[in-house]
Amino acid sequence: MSWWSRRRAHREAAAQAEQATLEHLRRFASERAGVEAYIEPHTRTTPTTLVLVALTGEWTRRRVPDARAARDIARELAIPVYDVQLTGYPRRMREWTARQRRAGA
Repeated sequence: MSWWSRRRAHREAAAQAEQATLEHLRRFASERAGVEAYIEPHTRTTPTTLVLVALTGEWTRRRVPDARAARDIARELAIPVYDVQLTGYPRRMREWTARQRRAGA
């Protein structure tokens, strides 16, 4: 019996994590101007991720099941989506990260 309850608990935890991810991405996109989405493909060590980058260069990254799910999220948020392997990261993202490092954040 406990095996079934652990399995159910795992599914519930995964659903909660997915909901938390979606809520974070929605909040990021709604609270910042000029947000764009960048899909990072999975590698041997990391899963597929979706990076949202604001006009200021501020960014956030979250795991997604696959590139299709990432595109669906971007469509729901009504923001442009790019494949980072084709476009690279936007300069403003790199500049924002460099400023944060210099500031000691």
